[in-house]
Amino acid sequence: MKATTGVSDLSLYKQRRKWNAEPGGDGAGGRKTGKGGADVALQVPVGTVVLDEEGVLVADLDRPGAEAILAKGGPGGRGNVHFKSSTRRTPDYAEQGLKGDERTLTLDLKLIADIGLVGKPNAGKSSLLSSLTAARPKVADYPFTTLDPELGVADSGVGRIVIADIPGLIEGAARGAGLGLRFLRHVERTRVLVYVLDGSAPDPWADLETVRKEVEQFSPELAKRPFVVAINKLDLEATRQVRKRNRRQNVHFVSALSGEGLPELMKAMVPALASAPEVSVQGRAKTIKLPEHTAVAGLAVEKKPWGYLVSGDRVEQLVERTDLESEGAVAQFQSNLDKLGVNLALEAAGVEPGDTVRISGVEFEYEP
Repeated sequence: MKATTGVSDLSLYKQRRKWNAEPGGDGAGGRKTGKGGADVALQVPVGTVVLDEEGVLVADLDRPGAEAILAKGGPGGRGNVHFKSSTRRTPDYAEQGLKGDERTLTLDLKLIADIGLVGKPNAGKSSLLSSLTAARPKVADYPFTTLDPELGVADSGVGRIVIADIPGLIEGAARGAGLGLRFLRHVERTRVLVYVLDGSAPDPWADLETVRKEVEQFSPELAKRPFVVAINKLDLEATRQVRKRNRRQNVHFVSALSGEGLPELMKAMVPALASAPEVSVQGRAKTIKLPEHTAVAGLAVEKKPWGYLVSGDRVEQLVERTDLESEGAVAQFQSNLDKLGVNLALEAAGVEPGDTVRISGVEFEYEP
């Protein structure tokens, strides 16, 4: 899997859930090996996080070109030339290749932005994003207009700044209320927060405390990042009255509608961004490989109502590698079972002639 700026969302992976690499080719005469199967390289947006079935981080593709090996193909089998002996000059069988890895993974996209606009529903974040950048999010006078995070790029005079409009937070969002955790996680990747308040609300300062509390409950580390406070809707008389009574420092009164105060807000964002540390993500790396499978499970025999179940890495691989349609391969298989101690283990477990023995999903009838 590889992160690229050429893909903007994960919609492809909702449409198609299963991906398979092509199998390798058979060998040929003259000791020629078979063709290796081609890799499947899946492209995802920058900011994609890969989790396993237990929710454990497998890969964090947080920058263009970041890649991760998520599953490996199985090794090929040996050709019949490897089984020549003094008594068997032309063996009629060969090993089959082993199956590759099969994994179920969850893809989660977390936006990566310089600035995150955070506030209660209907605070005017979408309007502010639209006024500061060329983004055109949906804007309406009712809560939760923004159902998907929006990104825009602003020219600060000293460089381009990526700004994200994070959907509105309500009390309890950190515990999943409202749009809750579905979008709070997107703000994890932003270096600076801008708390956007509705200046015409009954108590904008209480709204600020509510939003800051939700951010802190979600991530104490996130709450410590540099922030700017923007009181929106300065075009309304109620907001102008709040400005008259304000005694707080570093608070910017703006109007996304008229543009008043926006240049000053942009100037405040630049030094906050300059002082902000890089966002660190635990376990982040450009390339993450799967751990090697070095442990080999030992041989085990279990008595079942239907017969005997034999398990263990080596004996299961032996079954997978054997062409059970070939008499020569089956004879070699039985010899290898003896060498691995399978027959002795079965006899110790009480197996009788004619009992069913199952190994790696394949059933046999036991014969001494």
